[in-house]
Amino acid sequence: MKALYCQQNSPGEEVTFVFQERENLPPTRDNDVKVQVRACALSWIDTKLLSEIKLEKELLPVGREISGVVLEVGRKVTFFQPDDEVVGILPLDSEESGLCEVILVHEHYLVRKPEKVCWVEAAGTVRDGVRAYTALHYLSQVSPGKTVLVMDGASPFGTIAIQLAQHRGAKVISTAYSLEDKQYLERLRPPVEGIRQPLVARVIDVSNGKIDVAESCLEETGGLGVDIVLDAGVKLYSAEDESTSKSQLLPHKHDIITLLGVGGHWITREKNLQLDPPDSHTLFLKGATVSFLNDEIWNLSNLQQGKYLSILEDIMEKLSSSIFRPQLDEPIPLYEAKVSMEIVQKNQARKRQVIQF
Repeated sequence: MKALYCQQNSPGEEVTFVFQERENLPPTRDNDVKVQVRACALSWIDTKLLSEIKLEKELLPVGREISGVVLEVGRKVTFFQPDDEVVGILPLDSEESGLCEVILVHEHYLVRKPEKVCWVEAAGTVRDGVRAYTALHYLSQVSPGKTVLVMDGASPFGTIAIQLAQHRGAKVISTAYSLEDKQYLERLRPPVEGIRQPLVARVIDVSNGKIDVAESCLEETGGLGVDIVLDAGVKLYSAEDESTSKSQLLPHKHDIITLLGVGGHWITREKNLQLDPPDSHTLFLKGATVSFLNDEIWNLSNLQQGKYLSILEDIMEKLSSSIFRPQLDEPIPLYEAKVSMEIVQKNQARKRQVIQF
């Protein structure tokens, strides 16, 4: 059997992806489940994070969000039996590549896949679902009447976050990075027949750089500001210091602080965020919080296992009832996985890429 791996020859170099012939699987251990993989979603590999937590190695397995059929279970496995359909995310320290026909997974990383959910949707939604739940339920408490700003709402994560926030009764505002994204967001509707009201109350098109996000949000909320902000990165420096065209579309950290309401929550994916004393003082006056969104936390502590599995089950239930409708590209055959992974690693894919076996 072949499997896809990521190779980094030296720090700072671009990673390369290689198919390697792998040896036969070892015997199934007591708590292991042998899974025949049917679909595997591709996600950006954070080599720096892996290095920081001492998980760096010459060949890193690629593909962690999988769905498939149980072939065999270890003698202490209680949750599953052969022929069960399952979905899950392989842990950071997994030796297994999800881009392989048959893999071994500990039973505590899997949940059952509902029958009406297809393989590709299950694998393609699970990561963004965990991210959205972490942001909206655990780092902030989304509830009816709250206003949520989702930056880059047309991204795979943004789409699921919008659908979860709206389902919980929140009013959603979103930014769009292009006309195509704006049209997509304006077309989003709840899954209930007969309801024509859009999921997003206001779409702010930032593609031309002329729209002030803070001003638009304050206008939409009657000057009160938003309760929860999910960013997609922020501009840390002045415009002339930012090089890429993507960073030109990002809001400045001062804009986000300005548009936050009293008691608001700013959930950021900007790992290098720096707040100056005036920024901190403004947040203090508003009683606002800043939280860092790292969805890997669930598998870094066994204490969280029960919550984590209930999140996965809830994601599948919402997928089954069409509350979640993911932003997926067309399924990709395994032989194109290497090229697709290179696109994902360069952050050039606008839809979630899923390999179908």
